Amino acid sequence: MPRRLRLFLFLLAMFGTAAACMTSYSAPPPEPAGSEPTAPALSTALATGTPGLPPVSPTFPSTQAAPAPAIMESRRLTLELPVRIRTGDGDTIRMTLEVDDLGDLTPTAQISGNQVQGQVVQIPNLYETHNVVAEARLDLAGAQVTPVETVSEPLSPGKSVTFFWSIRITEPGIYKGVVWLYMRYVPKNGGPEQRETIAAQLFEIEGVSLLGLKVGPARWLGLAGSFVGSVLGFPFLEDLLRWLWKRRK
Repeated sequence: MPRRLRLFLFLLAMFGTAAACMTSYSAPPPEPAGSEPTAPALSTALATGTPGLPPVSPTFPSTQAAPAPAIMESRRLTLELPVRIRTGDGDTIRMTLEVDDLGDLTPTAQISGNQVQGQVVQIPNLYETHNVVAEARLDLAGAQVTPVETVSEPLSPGKSVTFFWSIRITEPGIYKGVVWLYMRYVPKNGGPEQRETIAAQLFEIEGVSLLGLKVGPARWLGLAGSFVGSVLGFPFLEDLLRWLWKRRK
């Protein structure tokens, strides 16, 4: 076979192979109009700034500013109670929640035989948006306490509230108790109310009796002593006794 014929056949075979490869290759179908770009395309567009893609801006979760904390109101909590109580007798415990204009916020004193203890408490100033109610309860095991349930008093700005309890002790000994103070906030717009423990004041009261006797015998002994003292203090008692002694002789 001539050399030129072999070269022609070789070129013809190469051209056929190239045509077959071009025919088997098919371009990917175009994306429908209005569809979102795929993740690779979007990444490429962000990296290279390819025109024709929608601008993408980073998004962050929306945050709302936290409400400002309520202004705290300082008040003085004072508890006045007896140091000791004679068995069978009663006495009163008083707790006052007040605003002290003089700045004496922590009193510790003794008034008329009673002990007074106090502390400073912080109350949120929510008077404009809530009805503020002060609640108190006294727990004193082994003693008779009135009232036994939780008592409530409405609280206003700059106004004081006072709670009273009557107690009675029947047996000598040491009685330990606690006075609880709560705050209840009732929204004026009708929302759910909240309750918060403000303070718990611990105290002790000693129950005493006369000469270790029960209340009944102790009272009779006291009456007998009063009678004897009255008789001995009677005028002319000494002259009367002398006259009776001489008459006997």
